[in-house]
Formats: sequence, C-alpha cells, structure tokens
Amino acid sequence: MKKAALSLLLILPIWVISAFKTMEGSGFYNLSIKSLDETKEIKFSEFKGKKVLIVNVASECGFTPQYEGLQALHEKYGDKLVIIGVPCNQFGKQEPGDAEQIQAFCKKNYGVTFQLTEKVDVKGTDQHPLYAWLTTKALNGVDDYEVKWNFNKFLIDEQGNLIGYFKHSVKPDDADLIAAIEK
Repeated sequence: MKKAALSLLLILPIWVISAFKTMEGSGFYNLSIKSLDETKEIKFSEFKGKKVLIVNVASECGFTPQYEGLQALHEKYGDKLVIIGVPCNQFGKQEPGDAEQIQAFCKKNYGVTFQLTEKVDVKGTDQHPLYAWLTTKALNGVDDYEVKWNFNKFLIDEQGNLIGYFKHSVKPDDADLIAAIEK
C-alpha cells in the first residue's frame, strides 16, 4: 500500500505538468489571479496580443521607487504592454498592508494606475499558480527561476510565452527590459 501511494505522489506532479502543457493555447492564458480588492478575476487570456510584465511588489522595500518607473512604462507602452503588480509579503515582511492600504500607498506616492493583484506568496508551499508557472521550466518551457526578493520582473510575449526574467535590481527603464518590450 505504501509503495502504491508513493508511486501516485511521483506521478501526480507529472500529470499536473502534462495538464498545463496540453491545455488549449498557452498555459499562461489559462491562468488568472484576483484583483487587489478581490472583486474580480484577472484572466490572462484577456491580454492576448499584448506583452505582459508581471512584478512582485512591496511598499516598504528599498526597490519600492521602481513603482514610478513601472507607472512610466504603463503610460508609455499601455497600448501594447500590460503591467501587473503582485503584492507579496514574503521578503522582509515589506508588504504588511491590506488591500486598501496598498492601493492608497501606490496611488498617493507613485500615481499607480496599472493593475494590482491580491497579495500572494510567490514561492514556497503556498505559491500562487501564476508564480508556479513563471518559475518552473516544465510549465513555462524556458527555465527554472527563483524569486529571491521584491520587484522581480517576468515578461510574457503577445502569444503567452515567457520571454524574459529580470532580477529585482533591474530598473523598469533598463535598456535590456525596454528592448524586450519594444521587440
């Protein structure tokens, strides 16, 4: 009995990975996440034909001023780029606020108008499915990535393919990031 249970545990992850790969269209387009106020589901399939930049964000981090650059990208490339800020409190507990506090902080300090999601875990046992896809080669088809701090950036192309990963130290106006957006 124990051997059968162990075999099932080993097969299950392969089945999950296979299911992601065989879903119609890109696995990315089958994902969704709740909005910051949790009143709507942000479905990534709505962004077909546009690039999507996903950034795990925090309000009390040394990299928080990147909100300004992300807003500038949103304003400049909004017709072809969707920016999604994903609040996370896993790094130094630098996003302690609730949805209302996060929204107020972002609007007041950086004029943020791009979409923000619910606060989620980007790593660990409670990792959100979006971040499982972003960080797992078997799901994203590119590489395995580890989110080590706030403001890591993942760029998805117009067909739902992961095309870029940029560490937290890469600013939104970085030449390589801009080139990938404009490509």
